Amino acid sequence: MARAFRLTADGGSRGNPGPAGYGAVVTENGKIIAELFDVIGIATNNVAEYSGLLAGLIHIHTLDAEATIEVAMDSKLVVEQMSGRWQIKHADMRDLAKQCRGAHNPALVNYKWIPRDENSHADRLANKALDGGALHKPAPVMQQNFLTDRLRSDEVPTMIYFVRHGETILTPSRKFSGTGALDPELTADGLAQAELVAKEVAKLDVDVIIASPLKRTKQTAEAISRATGIAVNLDESWYELSFGEWDGRSIEEVRSESPDEYQAWINSSSYAPPGGESYDEAGIRVDDALEA
Repeated sequence: MARAFRLTADGGSRGNPGPAGYGAVVTENGKIIAELFDVIGIATNNVAEYSGLLAGLIHIHTLDAEATIEVAMDSKLVVEQMSGRWQIKHADMRDLAKQCRGAHNPALVNYKWIPRDENSHADRLANKALDGGALHKPAPVMQQNFLTDRLRSDEVPTMIYFVRHGETILTPSRKFSGTGALDPELTADGLAQAELVAKEVAKLDVDVIIASPLKRTKQTAEAISRATGIAVNLDESWYELSFGEWDGRSIEEVRSESPDEYQAWINSSSYAPPGGESYDEAGIRVDDALEA
């Protein structure tokens, strides 16, 4: 009779990207079977989380190739992607997900999201790895060079130029400026900056101009439109990150008044400011827009 395991996994990056490590805990009938943790070099939080998942799946497969596995993680991104409910746009994430599916029969694996405090054991192991420990070292995985592969293909590349909008009244004071009600316009300096960047963009022979509906991005895009003769397409998918309750407040204010929340935001791309969205959520939104 096949065995049944529970796998909790986590990963962290001190810098995102930065020094990264993972932790994974394998249990059977409530009893800890294995604690796995290791460093993986310089990587992002998402890569570290996937690495913890992969290490756990590989370990369980060596114990019983027919085992059923309940995977519980606090990374909504990994859980939703591995469950097939969210598309995986990034090539490196697709490669990691493919490795995870190949490590153990996907039909025998079920994924569920758990709150962060319920995943503290795996998180503690990930930090232990980053602090100098090492217990589990699976065979190194060769990373695919997607840039080289594309250069070798006959695919016609699409060049995308990202243009930063000009200065607003919030820029000099280093205040969060997302999609909140403030929606500031460009200052006189910001308008001048938009005209200067428009002259440079006009030299690039662009075909399409896309901007979010925010005032500052519209004004910058309109300057480029005048210089190129190309109409602006407004698309809400390209909105700035939503900073929620932090919108309009300075970095210093948030860091002083909400140090724990600010540090969590700095440390993890999956953390969202109160009432806002995480970098992971914004990334999925933008990835969908790129594929549209």
